[in-house]
Amino acid sequence: MELPVISRLNTAFRTSRITREFGIDALVSVLESYLPDDEIAIVREAHEYGAAMHAGQFRKTGEPYIFHPLAVARILAEMRMDYTTLVAAILHDVIEDTPAAKHEVAERFGEEVAHIVDGVSKLDRATDQSREEAQAESLRKLMMAMTDDLRVILVKLADRLHNMRTLATMATEKRRRVARETLEIYAPIAHRLGIHTLRNELEDLGFANRYPKRHRVLKRSVEAVAGRRKDLIREVEDKLNRRLSEEGIGAAVFGRRKNLYGVYQKMRKKHLRFLDVMDLYGFRVIVDSEDACYRALGVVHSMYQPISEQFNDYIACPKVNGYQSLHTTLIGPKGVKIEVQIRTRDQNHIAESGVAAHWQYKLGRDQARQAPEQRAREWLAGLVEVNRRTANAMDFMESVRVDLFPDEVYVFSPKGQIYRLVKGATALDLAYAIHTDLGNSAVSAWIDDHLQALSTPLSNGQQVRIVTARHQSPNATWLNFVKTGKARSAILHHLRHQRADESRRLGRRLLTMALHERGMSLRKLDPDKIEVLLKTLKEPDMERVFESIGNGRRMASLVAHQLESGSTASSDKPHALAIEGTEGMAVEFAGCCRPIPGDRIRGVIRSGRGIVIHQANCKNGLVGDRQSGTQVDVVWSENVNGEYPVELRVQGENKRGLLGRVATALAEEECSIDHVKIKDKQGDIAELSLLVTVSDRTHLSRMLRQVRKLPSVVKVVRAGSESSVSDAAQRSKQDKK
Repeated sequence: MELPVISRLNTAFRTSRITREFGIDALVSVLESYLPDDEIAIVREAHEYGAAMHAGQFRKTGEPYIFHPLAVARILAEMRMDYTTLVAAILHDVIEDTPAAKHEVAERFGEEVAHIVDGVSKLDRATDQSREEAQAESLRKLMMAMTDDLRVILVKLADRLHNMRTLATMATEKRRRVARETLEIYAPIAHRLGIHTLRNELEDLGFANRYPKRHRVLKRSVEAVAGRRKDLIREVEDKLNRRLSEEGIGAAVFGRRKNLYGVYQKMRKKHLRFLDVMDLYGFRVIVDSEDACYRALGVVHSMYQPISEQFNDYIACPKVNGYQSLHTTLIGPKGVKIEVQIRTRDQNHIAESGVAAHWQYKLGRDQARQAPEQRAREWLAGLVEVNRRTANAMDFMESVRVDLFPDEVYVFSPKGQIYRLVKGATALDLAYAIHTDLGNSAVSAWIDDHLQALSTPLSNGQQVRIVTARHQSPNATWLNFVKTGKARSAILHHLRHQRADESRRLGRRLLTMALHERGMSLRKLDPDKIEVLLKTLKEPDMERVFESIGNGRRMASLVAHQLESGSTASSDKPHALAIEGTEGMAVEFAGCCRPIPGDRIRGVIRSGRGIVIHQANCKNGLVGDRQSGTQVDVVWSENVNGEYPVELRVQGENKRGLLGRVATALAEEECSIDHVKIKDKQGDIAELSLLVTVSDRTHLSRMLRQVRKLPSVVKVVRAGSESSVSDAAQRSKQDKK
């Protein structure tokens, strides 16, 4: 029999099996247990419409495409989702992959279904977008649609889960890329929304496809340990059931091995060997009430020795996704460490379903069941604010990633209000959590009556009061220690606007200079020429033109040429841009040569960075020419101010106290030391590399003279400068005199 025939037969057999397991009849058999007949009829209608739209489309596995949406609906049906979600699941690809339009779906199945389907659909990739940018835009669209209807993300998670189950047909590189995205985005979202049934499987499938070798090794190790201790789970289950029954506590006890990805993450984060992983075995104790939870905890602790630092009460302090349970780690039989989770039946249901519990049938609307949805909506409200402040989709996704790992810390305001923050959050994160304006003006914090820096990490139970100042504003160094997405996006938003203002001011000055060289004046420009220029550059106004010049995306000389419109007048001498040191982020001082006032300088325009100032003899500054617009003439302004970093290299006798004496000499000349590096040289000579700040070359000269007077100093030079002379040479001249 020929191979193509065998392939077709295999596909036919596989399709027949999938039809039995995942066809519409198999789905309906699940729905009959909780949906009324009229709603099931609508689900059948959605299947007929979806099958017609996807006719002729096949998956890489060979079966008709419609079986994928049916499998997605089956996952959601097993979660007992409402019929609207199931209809949207069956139709979730029709807008993206078929001629069907959103309005057509809305007319046949309602606006809710159309909104969910449209929210799940990916955006078309623009020609100038990278794969990562297109993915970020689509994810941002998904997250924003999810803020209106949480069922959007439920359909997307089920869609991703079925794709992960059938990922084996994909090429290796694509499997790993999809698995990485699953581990970094979709599994954390499921965790954030409290849907642990989906999260656990997404993590295990993602781990197996992202790191197949590590997965195989770890799986073998777990199975080997489980084989040696195969009776341990049954033994602990029996003992717990018997003892709880004796104490009059009705409970169901379930034992299991921890999922492989959880074990891998614990080994990786804590740098543990496999044998050192503590809670490889987990036990869940399900009781009827919260009172019974605490009584059961006492029973468990009386049976096995608890590890005190491994206890968490998530009933009194629920996790940010609404999860409630008591967690305790104990020394079990034969010295094996086990984890026990104790919770009520309702808490267990919420732990498994999270926000999905809101739509599930035969459930009440009590406060406990609404808690996960309320927590999720609070998180989504924060995402809306982040989206409003973030123009770039990549930055938005970075902020979302920060918020997808919700290990919490609880702190109190002076008035006793509780704030939940991510683990490792700082005082500045709390300031932004309270209000953006408070974060922008924060300078320090009182933490438990002690004045602390904004970068101080917070711990559970601390009372925090933020100290503000009217003159304060965010700076880029804050991004190095903030942990929350809201704080990061607010800081970036402020810095972008600050840089835009500075770029506009610089761009105006650069264009004024370029026009002056042509005998023109910015104030006297013909409005008609300005209008033509704006249409040519496709900019809304001249402020945007100034900004693009200031940040280096446009050349002032070229814009001036377009405005000149045939005029040949020119000034006798081109003007140079005066650098005052107050231009902010629009003017950057090169770190290679570290120019200071008094140095001869040149400016190089870098796209997106504005003007970079180099010393005139710096090789990195010798780029381009004035005619091409990559360079600009610059001089120091007479009103220049500020402090500028300079690198010094000091050689001295390798004796105790050298650094202290140098630091004292610098302090006498009012120089700040930002960084010090010490290196031994030839045993008797030590070399210090210091980054100090000075106001100008005169200040630098006074400082060098002060350091050279030290008897233990052999040589001091400014890094990159050929004009400095050694102290040894100077002392030799003095001796001769």
